[in-house]
Amino acid sequence: MSLRLGDLAPDFEAQTTQGPIRFHEWMGDQWCVLFSHPGDFTPVCTTEIGSVSRLKGEFERRGVKVLGLSIDALGRHTDWMRDIETSQGICIRIPLIADPDRRIATLYDMLHPNTVESTTVRSLFIIDAAKKVRLTTSYPPSVGRNFEEVLRAIDALKLTSEHGVLTPANWERGDEVIIATSVSDEAASKKFESGWRAELPYLRYTQDPSLRPKS
Repeated sequence: MSLRLGDLAPDFEAQTTQGPIRFHEWMGDQWCVLFSHPGDFTPVCTTEIGSVSRLKGEFERRGVKVLGLSIDALGRHTDWMRDIETSQGICIRIPLIADPDRRIATLYDMLHPNTVESTTVRSLFIIDAAKKVRLTTSYPPSVGRNFEEVLRAIDALKLTSEHGVLTPANWERGDEVIIATSVSDEAASKKFESGWRAELPYLRYTQDPSLRPKS
């Protein structure tokens, strides 16, 4: 059965390009992005690994570790990393899991149901510090992911978790947020000192609470 939002992310041991790990222990008290690739030496994946490596500092600034997976052996990963570094012009800075027996891919339901057995979709999981799955996406092998959007989603998840608000469509850090319908107007007036405005009785906006000066 596939993982659902709120499920505990399964723990596992694995060999990676940066040494062996036990997943939950490796995460520690940080969040994690775990994402899979259809295989080594594939063109779209090559660009994705380069993109994530360039954004590693942005993930770290948010307290998020990044971990890739491909259904190939560690030796092929090592050779592929050299190709990626040459073509993308950056030193690869994230670990990549070797999963030749498809054990972890099966555990996380990454196997593509309508292609050959060894092919994974581009699955991505955002996992919080409590090891709970907070967001999932699945892309076909032909379409590369937008990792700037992954960062935006992490910002939204952390903001809504900490402050109990909602984010509207296309929200970016610093934009107005939505007050949950479970919060009464009276409670909203007390909770959001900067005030709020209503476009509809159930659609109330307020300032991003993370911008509030800390006392």
